[in-house]
This record gives sequence, structure tokens and C-alpha cells, in this order.
Amino acid sequence: MKLVIAYIQPERLGDVKQALFEKEIHRMSVTNALGCGRQMGFRETYRGVEIEVNLLKKVRLEIAVNDEFVEDTIAAVIAGARRGEIGDGKIFVQPLEEVVRIRTGERGREAIG
Repeated sequence: MKLVIAYIQPERLGDVKQALFEKEIHRMSVTNALGCGRQMGFRETYRGVEIEVNLLKKVRLEIAVNDEFVEDTIAAVIAGARRGEIGDGKIFVQPLEEVVRIRTGERGREAIG
């Protein structure tokens, strides 16, 4: 079992969801996030004062999958999020030690679905 965490551009969320659904991956958590990387932010003027904005809006996806779905999940996120520009995002894959479905008490592979 793995937890796939992806940070993507907010406007790419629809495309990523569509790509995941095409691979029959339907369960995910989506959270708004702020972050900075190679984009380094930008400067803007607000009421005559120059402001440096270096935390940019991102979307964080968390997708728990069984081992046989890891590569499909990664491929779907890349297909939906890639524009070929700095700031397209990152994907992290972490092992899941245990998963428990609260409603039924199922554990492991069965709890992920």
C-alpha cells in the first residue's frame, strides 16, 4: 500500500481528476496549499507598495492506493498536470503502514478498496 501525494497547479485539478478516473482511480483527498519552489514567486504593487509574493497557490492531492495502482496513479497525475513549465508540481510516494476503514473495521488492501 502506498500514499501518493501530488502538488499541482490549481487550474490543472480537473484534468488530473479526469486522467485518474480514466485509470479507474476514484478515491482521493484534495486540499488547497501554499508553496514555493523554482518558480520563486513574483512581485506586484498593491496601493503603491511593492510586495513580494513567494508562496504560490497549489493543490495537494492525497491518493491511497494498493501497490498495483501506484504506476497508473503517477502516470495519470503527470498526464493531467504536465504543461512542460516550471511549477507543474511534484509527486511523492510513501509507504502506508496500515489503513483502517472506520465504518467496517476492514484493514489493509480491503480498506483502500
